[in-house]
Parts: sequence; structure tokens; C-alpha cells
Amino acid sequence: MMHMISACLLGINCRYDGGAKEVAECSGLALRYNLVPFCPEQLGGLPTPRPAAEIRGGDGNDVIRARAGVFRITDGADLTSAFVRGAEEAMRMAELVGAEGFFFKGGSPSCGCGRVVGVCAAMAMSRGYEIREFA
Repeated sequence: MMHMISACLLGINCRYDGGAKEVAECSGLALRYNLVPFCPEQLGGLPTPRPAAEIRGGDGNDVIRARAGVFRITDGADLTSAFVRGAEEAMRMAELVGAEGFFFKGGSPSCGCGRVVGVCAAMAMSRGYEIREFA
């Protein structure tokens, strides 16, 4: 079974702060799944490192419906188009590889799917992919 996985969960330095958020349990997923690491923020054209961002006016579902936006915390710059573009590219990758689901990094404005619902996670859910969040 093929699954997409937030690259930072595997120790790849792609987070906004230039680091990773490696989760030991995620390395073990490779024993059961074929994993395709990805970072929707990088796919959207944002650099690493980059200033932190947040969703304002709703959650990722509202962003993909153009009812909310994603903004840089430091100066309020609008990053919505980069986050949406990155989510669309991640969906394109998932389709190309025949992915059945996504493993996402929690708390992210792109990948969160728990307390914070990110743009990419919302798009994946809206397209019927199985999803799971890791802290």
C-alpha cells in the first residue's frame, strides 16, 4: 500500500524552522507501507527555512473554499496561494503514485488534521484519502 508522508516526520529538514520533527513510529511505517515523503509548503514554492505561518479566518477547509487565508506570522504577508498550490501538487503526486492515504504532521497549517486542520490535509480529506496525524 502506497502512502504519502510529511517528510519532516522521517527526519528530513523541511520544516519552517529548517529542522525536522522525526517520529520513531513513522520510520516503522515503512515496514507496512510504501512511503512517499513530501512537503506541501516546499511544493508550493516556499523556501526552507521560512517564517512561521498561520491560518486566519477558519481552517484548511475554509482556505480551499477561499473563505480564509494563510499568513506569515511575522509581518502578515499573504501566503495562501503557495499553500494551496503546494496542496494541489501533493494531490497530483498522490494520484501519480497511486497513494491510498496520507500520514501528516500535526499542528501544521499545511498538514494538521486534528486540532489544526491544514490546507493539504483538508484537500486530502475532501478527495477521500485515508489520513492519520502524528504529533
